[in-house]
Amino acid sequence: MSPYSTKNNSSDKEKCIRSEFYNLFKNSPIPENELLSNLGLYTNRQTLSRILFMNEIYKKIINVHGVVMEFGVRWGQNLALFENFRGMYEPFNYNRKIIGFDTFNGFPSVTCIDKGLKKGDYGVFENYEEYLAKVLDYHESESPISHMKKYELIKGDATVTLKEYLKNNPHTVIALAYFDFDIYEPTKECLKLIKDHITKGTIIGFDELNTSDFPGETVALKEVLGLSSYRIQRLPISPLQSYIEID
Repeated sequence: MSPYSTKNNSSDKEKCIRSEFYNLFKNSPIPENELLSNLGLYTNRQTLSRILFMNEIYKKIINVHGVVMEFGVRWGQNLALFENFRGMYEPFNYNRKIIGFDTFNGFPSVTCIDKGLKKGDYGVFENYEEYLAKVLDYHESESPISHMKKYELIKGDATVTLKEYLKNNPHTVIALAYFDFDIYEPTKECLKLIKDHITKGTIIGFDELNTSDFPGETVALKEVLGLSSYRIQRLPISPLQSYIEID
């Protein structure tokens, strides 16, 4: 598997160049105790743009009460970013729980709207969520109030697990919800489920709106919240990611 996301429009030449660059990373002469501090050497423009986008939408919720939810975790980079943003911008806000929903087995099913996709796509390795939990534990340990666990990974079909979570936690207010399911049905059902838990100032982010390869995300938003009801915003640094702000 490529070290870069499988969701891209890269040419064969670009893929070859990136593969060669990945080999440079694997064979880095930087000492092990300094490598993590120098990852900027190996972060390309596309990845950096995505990180900066996540930073910008997180900053918009600093004065908004509530939790952060991500729908479609996969490898978990966004969750790690959100943990670090919390540690940077609001280190003592232990109320800002970060919650990730994913099957960790790829798509549980697809519909006819989700063209070219199939059940099981975008899965990860078996028991990967256990590895991810250790990574998130480390990030949490680098911030204040580290003795309090402030993240949760919820494995399973989010159309079921989110309903259960909100039933068991009716007090939940959502400040940021980020959708990266790619497909129609879970995006639609989870948008419906969170409607009564969002507030003025809530940010709802999307990974693939207006993207022909993943039309289900846009169709779901259109059917639940309506495309004309909100201004769909983006940043000039990122061609795909977008967000709406509840007002």
